[in-house]
Amino acid sequence: MGTEPKSKLLVILAKPRGFCAGVVRAIDIVERALDLYGPPVYVRHEIVHNKRVVEDLRAKGAIFVEELDEIPEGAVTVFSAHGVSKAVEDEAGRRSLPVIDATCPLVSKVHKEGQDHARRSREVVLIGHSGHPEVEGTQGRIPGGVHLVTSTDDVATLKVRDPDQLAYVTQTTLSVDDTRDVIEALKVRFPKIVGPDVRDICYATQNRQQAVRDLAREVDLLLVVGAQNSSNSNRLREIGSQTGIPSYLIDDAHGLNPKWLDGVQTVGISAGASAPEALVQEVIRRLGDFGKVEVEELAGVEERVQFKLPAQLTEAADGRAPRH
Repeated sequence: MGTEPKSKLLVILAKPRGFCAGVVRAIDIVERALDLYGPPVYVRHEIVHNKRVVEDLRAKGAIFVEELDEIPEGAVTVFSAHGVSKAVEDEAGRRSLPVIDATCPLVSKVHKEGQDHARRSREVVLIGHSGHPEVEGTQGRIPGGVHLVTSTDDVATLKVRDPDQLAYVTQTTLSVDDTRDVIEALKVRFPKIVGPDVRDICYATQNRQQAVRDLAREVDLLLVVGAQNSSNSNRLREIGSQTGIPSYLIDDAHGLNPKWLDGVQTVGISAGASAPEALVQEVIRRLGDFGKVEVEELAGVEERVQFKLPAQLTEAADGRAPRH
């Protein structure tokens, strides 16, 4: 008896997808530190929200910890791409830990904006998700603290000292649409509030979200490759769902449920900013078990952004800085 011919599956890839410049920089920082100083290098929190990335770096000698008290005296210490509070930075200083800061420059920009508002005696509202490392870092960087809001409902119950002396900043990885609604609600309730335009959300977040909107129009099913605790990956899946397309966030190829493919001819794939391209390719290979796969890439933005590495790494590589 002959085997049944495989059905055809068209796979369309979002562009851009996967690693952004901040993630590339953060991973480079850990790898460069391991090369320069030798293992182990200690990293506070996951360097970026992706299990494969963390496992690969762990295999090279990185040790991931939750708090600084788990790091031995004098050990090279890396702060994750999400940023840290001033209290964490101060504690590292008290313990004389040689720190390399992998905070994404766009997150650092939000910290600076918030600090500038605080210097001008404005109360700062942070639009973001409670418990996210980036939000915790930003909360701990702005003198006087911040009011955290996630939704328009939060805006309605917000209590402030002086409605005329208010500013807002945003978590970089939120959905543009979510942020727009909250900003609008803030402006309605507090007409004198100041802050960045919605365009200030990081370029990579915007580009990946727009690519998913474009992709959703072309496919029967959307797969977003990314970690369950990745804010920007969750937003991509939400955007897909909002268009009415069945949309799923999967860590890797093992997360693919064959039942999702019933009646599906076209599969769209994107990846969160912390997800390596290798994971996307593994998902494509897995799809090959269920149909003859043809792959296309959607036209999209060509990202050329690059962020410089911290000076202590480039100087050390040139032999100008001592080994720790």
